[in-house]
Amino acid sequence: MQLQRTILWIVFSMSLLFLWDSWQRHSGKPSMFGVAPATQGAAAPAAGKSGNGGAAPAPPAADASIPSAPASVPATSKAPTATSAPVPGANAGAAAQSRANAIVLKSDVLALDIDPLGGQVSRAELLKHKAGSDSSGKGLVDNVVLLYQEPGRTFTAQSGLVGAPEGESFPTHKSAFTVLEGPGAIAGGGVELKLVAESGGLRLVRSYRLEPGSYVLETTDTVTNTAAAVAHPTLYLQYTRDGDKPPGESKFYSTYTGPVVYTDEKKFQKVDFSDIEKGKADHAKTASDGWVGVIQHYFVTAWVPTDKAAREYFTRKIENNLYAVGVLQPLAEIAPGASAEVKSRLLIAPQDQRMLESVAPGLDLAVDYGWLTAIAKPIFWLLETLHGYVGNWGWAIVLLTIVIKTAFFPLQAASYKSMARMKAVSPRLMQLRERYGTDRAKMNQAMMELYKEEKINPLGGCLPIVVQIPVFIALYWVLLASVEMRTAPWIGWIHDLATPDPYYILPLIMAATMFVQVRLNPTPPDPVQAKVMMAMPIVFSVMFFFFPAGLVLYWLVNNVYSITQQWYITRAIAKGATKVG
Repeated sequence: MQLQRTILWIVFSMSLLFLWDSWQRHSGKPSMFGVAPATQGAAAPAAGKSGNGGAAPAPPAADASIPSAPASVPATSKAPTATSAPVPGANAGAAAQSRANAIVLKSDVLALDIDPLGGQVSRAELLKHKAGSDSSGKGLVDNVVLLYQEPGRTFTAQSGLVGAPEGESFPTHKSAFTVLEGPGAIAGGGVELKLVAESGGLRLVRSYRLEPGSYVLETTDTVTNTAAAVAHPTLYLQYTRDGDKPPGESKFYSTYTGPVVYTDEKKFQKVDFSDIEKGKADHAKTASDGWVGVIQHYFVTAWVPTDKAAREYFTRKIENNLYAVGVLQPLAEIAPGASAEVKSRLLIAPQDQRMLESVAPGLDLAVDYGWLTAIAKPIFWLLETLHGYVGNWGWAIVLLTIVIKTAFFPLQAASYKSMARMKAVSPRLMQLRERYGTDRAKMNQAMMELYKEEKINPLGGCLPIVVQIPVFIALYWVLLASVEMRTAPWIGWIHDLATPDPYYILPLIMAATMFVQVRLNPTPPDPVQAKVMMAMPIVFSVMFFFFPAGLVLYWLVNNVYSITQQWYITRAIAKGATKVG
């Protein structure tokens, strides 16, 4: 019993701590559990200083957004020279000009803005995913914009070539491209665009291909050496992004936003913007496989090189609250007049696990279940299977909770039986407390003798709960991280399982079920603990006012089913005791 109280005290204390931290972040103050990303106006680093000392330190040039060629290229290849183009985010007018000049590639699921300045993907709109609800909570407004270049906000996908001889520059994401072909329709219903740029003795023809129903932009770079000397170019694929959370993120629970690097050897690695800021980014630097990307709640973008070739991954700080994450892929030596071709894929997508698995190994890990991924994946599979039968994600959550609770019924039964026995001897425990007063040693000894006499294991109610905790935490993350919950209705007033209940009906019902559970449990002998137990439903209901409706639905069904199980077992024990009597 003492261990059970200790666990409940820990849960209650941690809940208060997280609630306070959420309020701090809601009020604009820093979190107690992490360092807030750098903000505009902070002191700029010294020119040319690397953000992490990795494979691609910032070049000693005016434009720090262009990476340097890796150390593996010949020594004659130097960093690109400065250009007159502005650093991203340095000029608010540049973003508007970029949008005005953009070339649009559009399919049934994606609308992309291709900027002729560097061929950057400066905007990406997901046409099948709405950004949120209107003021009534019913109508969905606007589409999700995953890539953008706006005043104060930058998230663009860029590529180019580095490794030109000193004093020259190959085509980069700051070079002026011209339209060679398109945009035009191709066989199968897709669209294709070809751009061309030439500088430093290299001619770069870049082809963009977007197929119907696909969230992947296929890119092909054809590099031709127009100079008289051998060229050793290196292709870079990178994102330039600010370190801020996406608009509309909840203040009461936190999900990861930031760069990720995947290789077969090191697997899935998150790289916090704060670590890049401090020069402490730790991730795989070299490999011949993998991909690099940026993830946020429900969505992912990733550069996926298609060739099994040597490459170097980098993360670095560009300027205040602006970072680069990408990959460098040295191309084969190109003789004068010769050409080389390299293919890449740019994924801009929702975190649909089945789709991500088909694009590249490890991409399904972008669905961030944390350290409980091994448990969470089978739970999601079961949730998806149940949805296939009922056709509604809300009812699938109800069925999933019932299935898992039923599977754990033997453990729950042991816990409830222990609680029922403890409740039966609660009056005698209160008498012991009154008899021994403040003499805790004698009171504990008397309690142990009572447990022995009644054949009660004081740990019996706690250990089954501890065993189930990882499963239910994994279930929590499945419901929180699954993009399928976005805009998914349940019944009546619940139009979006990924947003809070607009009328707080589910949290209030859940609070009522928690009060019932407290009444069914044995009353703690300590009056202070008893009051804390009665206050817990209020604290949790306040927290759940701001949680997604799908999560609240899970906890509500879990509570109702737990009450039913506990009532059944308690009644069975009472009947058994009556027969014995």
